[in-house]
Amino acid sequence: MNKPNMKLRVAWIIPNIFMYIFFIGISVFVLNNSNGLQHINQLVIWVVILILLLFTALFGTFRILSWIKQGKL
Repeated sequence: MNKPNMKLRVAWIIPNIFMYIFFIGISVFVLNNSNGLQHINQLVIWVVILILLLFTALFGTFRILSWIKQGKL
């Protein structure tokens, strides 16, 4: 694999890793504050945000892996 493709691969993988770290951080926040969020009727919104964030990260991972298999990345 040539050098420009490796840089492009890293440029796509690093934000995807940050998405997973962000998902874990928000999950910890929601779990620690679930009683308070439920009390102010915001728990459902935070859970939906978590699910969307997870699906976005998973889709990004799938897309990156498919590009690697196709030789685009």
